[in-house]
Amino acid sequence: KFERLPAFARALPRLRQRVEDDLSRRGPCREKVLATAVRLLEITLIRVGNAQYARQNRSYGLTTLSKRHLDVDGAALTFAFRGKSGVEHSVSVRDRRLASVVRSLRDLPGQQLFKYRDEEGVLRPITSDEVNAYIREAAGEAFSAKDFRTWAGTVSAARALRDVEAPTSAADAKRKVTICIKAVAGLLGNTPTVCRSSYVHPAVVALFEQGRLAQSLPKSEAASFETALIKLLAA
Repeated sequence: KFERLPAFARALPRLRQRVEDDLSRRGPCREKVLATAVRLLEITLIRVGNAQYARQNRSYGLTTLSKRHLDVDGAALTFAFRGKSGVEHSVSVRDRRLASVVRSLRDLPGQQLFKYRDEEGVLRPITSDEVNAYIREAAGEAFSAKDFRTWAGTVSAARALRDVEAPTSAADAKRKVTICIKAVAGLLGNTPTVCRSSYVHPAVVALFEQGRLAQSLPKSEAASFETALIKLLAA
């Protein structure tokens, strides 16, 4: 999955534009609700979830959240729920447009939060398969919701390691990598071990250990950083 990460990052502007276009649609149509879910996946890094997992384990992801998991206060959304492995999450987002859309979805009948009205007027909950199909169609590749978490983990680790002093020894490198990975794991809601093996591109850690990461990445926090990181990972 790390091999496709640069391609996913390059496809992100196209995907974001599709989301932007669909968010401007009227009413709770399928495209608008899926676009809302994808925008929230990118901002919050909540797992996409699936109905079977919710039934069997009583743990939730974005597509399986119900109204009781949501608190809306003006432009602020807070999602409080039990996620994978029983970890309790409380995730807040401040975005006036998303809050308006999610508030309108909450006002629809039924307990499931993310649902759309089909062409016959029937309300249908969105599924993780639909979200992943939307991502694939918009990005033009075989990507999925998990790629958001992998890219975010890699970007966050690269930024954190860029900003610490180059290691003076292997032991120093190990200590600094451990600290940074722990911080990224907190962001993703994973253990540090899972975070490093599944969500941080190994090239980021390798370049830091070689003392080459900081010189390869700009100090900016904007798109130029992500562009430089894409080139680095694709090399």
